[in-house]
Amino acid sequence: MRYLWVCCGFFAMLTLNVLPCNATIVKLYTSLKNRPFIRQDTTKVRIVSERDSLRKDSLEKIKQKTLYSKLVGTVQKDTRDLSLFPAISLQQNLKGNYAGLYVQETTGEPGTIQNMFLRGAPTPLLSKRDVYSSQPLVVLDGIPLVGEHPFAFDLQQYDFNRIGPATNLLTGIDINNIASVEVLKDLASTAVYGPRGVNGVILLKSKTSDGTNRSISFNSYIGLVQKPTVNTINGKYENEFRQRFYDIYTTNGRYSDDEQYPVYLSDSLNNVYSGKSDWTDLYYKNALIYGVNLGLTGGSDRASFRFSLGNTKSEGVADGAGLDRYSAMFNINMRPVKWLLFSAMINGNRLNRTRNRNLRDRFTQLNYFPDLSAPLAPNKEYYGNYLAQYDKGFDDNKTNSIQGYARLLATLGKFKISSTFNVDYNEGYRDVFYARTLLQGTSYASNYYGFNQRLMIDNKATYDLNINTVHDFHFELGQSTMWDLYKYSNAYAYKGANDYIKINLLDSDPKLPNGSDNPNYLVPTAFPRELTYRFLDKTQDNLVSFYGKVNYSFSDKYFLSGTLRLDGSSNAQPTTRWFYSPVLSAAWNIKNELLKDFKSIDDAVLRASVGRMGRTFTYDNYAQGPQYTATVGYTGNLTVPGYNAIGVLTRPYSFGWVGYHVPWSYSDQLNIGLDVSMLKNRLHASLDFYTKAEKNQLIGIPSYAEYGYRQSIESGLDMTNTGLDLTISTLVISNAKFKWNSALNVNHNINKLNALPRGLNEIVIGNRFLKVGQPVDQYWLLENEGIYTANSQVPVVNGQPLKYNGQALKAGDPRWKDQNGDNIIDEKDKVLKGHIMPLLSGGFDNSFSYANWTLGTNLYFNLGRKIINQEMANRFDFVNREGNTDLSSVKEITFWEKRGDYSKYPLYNPWSTVIPYRVDQDLFLENASFLKLRSVSLGYDLAKVLKRNNIKIKKIFVYGSVNNVFTVTPYTGQDPELVNYDGVDTGYGQPIPRTYTLGIKMEL
Repeated sequence: MRYLWVCCGFFAMLTLNVLPCNATIVKLYTSLKNRPFIRQDTTKVRIVSERDSLRKDSLEKIKQKTLYSKLVGTVQKDTRDLSLFPAISLQQNLKGNYAGLYVQETTGEPGTIQNMFLRGAPTPLLSKRDVYSSQPLVVLDGIPLVGEHPFAFDLQQYDFNRIGPATNLLTGIDINNIASVEVLKDLASTAVYGPRGVNGVILLKSKTSDGTNRSISFNSYIGLVQKPTVNTINGKYENEFRQRFYDIYTTNGRYSDDEQYPVYLSDSLNNVYSGKSDWTDLYYKNALIYGVNLGLTGGSDRASFRFSLGNTKSEGVADGAGLDRYSAMFNINMRPVKWLLFSAMINGNRLNRTRNRNLRDRFTQLNYFPDLSAPLAPNKEYYGNYLAQYDKGFDDNKTNSIQGYARLLATLGKFKISSTFNVDYNEGYRDVFYARTLLQGTSYASNYYGFNQRLMIDNKATYDLNINTVHDFHFELGQSTMWDLYKYSNAYAYKGANDYIKINLLDSDPKLPNGSDNPNYLVPTAFPRELTYRFLDKTQDNLVSFYGKVNYSFSDKYFLSGTLRLDGSSNAQPTTRWFYSPVLSAAWNIKNELLKDFKSIDDAVLRASVGRMGRTFTYDNYAQGPQYTATVGYTGNLTVPGYNAIGVLTRPYSFGWVGYHVPWSYSDQLNIGLDVSMLKNRLHASLDFYTKAEKNQLIGIPSYAEYGYRQSIESGLDMTNTGLDLTISTLVISNAKFKWNSALNVNHNINKLNALPRGLNEIVIGNRFLKVGQPVDQYWLLENEGIYTANSQVPVVNGQPLKYNGQALKAGDPRWKDQNGDNIIDEKDKVLKGHIMPLLSGGFDNSFSYANWTLGTNLYFNLGRKIINQEMANRFDFVNREGNTDLSSVKEITFWEKRGDYSKYPLYNPWSTVIPYRVDQDLFLENASFLKLRSVSLGYDLAKVLKRNNIKIKKIFVYGSVNNVFTVTPYTGQDPELVNYDGVDTGYGQPIPRTYTLGIKMEL
């Protein structure tokens, strides 16, 4: 009889799954155990012993995790709360949720690149190269994700958008697939990730099956993006705006032919420009967004898996922009024998991006400016005609990405060995065609293909040792090799044979001059040879690392950890290829040592870490010794040297001189933290003080002009970020029906420049001024003190009036402060003011629950930050913007939208040669502090109701949310968040829209 029960039990298991899940095991075991004739069963013993082994492994992991958390004090955010926000990118999910993490969202256009800075920027942000090298490392299930390398900016005249699709690669992370998010900020936690993690690490762990149950999850939302309410203007309004200046600064209050008044404003009866301003009907729109994610989880202790599919559509609120994401993720864990675990994961995404139709972005892509004397008309009919011509062409942007790993973990008692192969690969395509009707008879076509690839082999061995139950040791040895490769090919051409030929399908002369049958792609027939341009470039970086780590714990009171790394980078010069990085951390459990009798305190840990970590160079150029990049080009081409439109060999100087013996840059970091839990764990607080000294950084010093160079790339820039991180979470109210949870995170950060190469005390690079002892994120501006309303008000010294760069100031000119009293206004009178980065930033969350209802709010704030309102400077500097054929004269359709407060600016003489509305003055420096109610969500848990009706659903949560509800700010521009990395609001950022969503989260 007992054998019959055993056979029936195994038949049931095989029916459910080849390998039984924990629930099936427990049910079968209970059934067998309750039979009075059961005494011993070898199958039962094997199953239970393996389960006990797994439980023992889990307990050991928990123990090591506890030791780890004592040393680093990480704070996690519930990913369910993060997923209620309809974000398309990881940066949007994380913004305002972690102390010290500042996210820069320069535009509301879906799919665009967003910047993250963890505990400040580690270097002056002078270019997109610096922004790229300042980003934290994002790690997905142990895979260090590769970014979009900025080396393609070398062939561009402007750095607004990188060539190619320029899509945010972190939009490939679906937060519904993520089980936990940790932001690692100190070396105690980031040291194992080496130089790639020197700016901090964002650790993502995907959802997996633990083998105990099966489930089907379904997460979906649908929402409406609300178009903004804007004030439009037309030519009549613009005339009235300009007329005030004519009334004051012209003899008859009228403009003349000599003043070149724009034609599009000269005829007030012209309804094209002075009639209806209804262009917003075609530019702004209410848009649909939705997301759906389906996950399937199953398996057993011996083999488990999770598979998910998802689709997200995020339409923008302006200019027809949007992004579609199609994603699939699969992970599996298999244990063929109890001591060996095989796990693998693959995450694939397809991103289709619809870009904006900005003139600026289009012209910089073209490297060609047509006649700009007549801007787009504000009349919907005429603007619609322009869009119809635009739609004759195409701008296809596609990005494919895939991440994956395969890992073997052998557990031999207390000794563990793991070996992992990681891959992250993404490729981008952009095909562009603009019809000749947009470009005065000149059609344009371009094709881009590029990829970023990271391969990594990671090996690790650990050993856990316990002595006398009070001494716990954890030994770890690791080795990794990482190969990074970035490559692109780009081609563009003008005046094609017709409007249907793509540049990547060039019809070329099939015969080479020597009679070969190979196609000669240097002699195209579909496009004129002299109007066809091709570019091909790649860069690569290899990193080899070795490290050893020891953790020690004594009686759960004292904790010590030491890490020593050796990293070798191919981007370092041969004489300094390797770098040693030591890190030491310690923690003291004050609760167990001194506060055992304090019942109100549940836990109190004081921790500290100190160490050094190498910083790899972004470019392989620095490893090669003296070399150069082309600077003398033709027809606006930056990388192909030429003479009289013919490619030639020349000595290029643009990149600058790079000498020998360039050492590694590195970061010295100190972190002291205190973690406290009180009131039966209802109150948790974490406070960290940190200082990050960045040393030996490279910077281009303007020099060697007499030899033809623009700059010398030299080592020796040192700077420091110092600050505080505070995180507080508390259960304010808790009773049978009502609960109130609250969480606050705050970061205060200041930076200072400590040294420059060659012992310099100050340096000017473009519009930035760096001075030792001062912050690196300040603006360099003239101080504006009003206006000279009469010539007699201009100061006179020794018979000479105050001058600006040799030009005598007159009535109608700005009153700029003469800082040094030399009766000359020039760069010596500029001062450092304001901060590009916020001095104080963070978020404040509240969650209220009553019965089955849940209400959540999220506040996000930045304080102590300033913005240059360049959009307003351009509006008032209308004289210098008219009549030119360059980027400064481009007027988007949003030119016909009134933004800002015109009344706060003096009426200077716009024809003055001193350019009174120049942007490098504090007249346009504004306070950009803000408090934003980022989201409000209301949800209802139906699972409890369904359980009472015997409907077995594990979870079903229905919710609605409103996002980007309102902003409180003194800033007069569009939005204080819409700012470039250099702190300038150009007005090109699309609005971050208010969004209404309805969603459901269900698990069966």
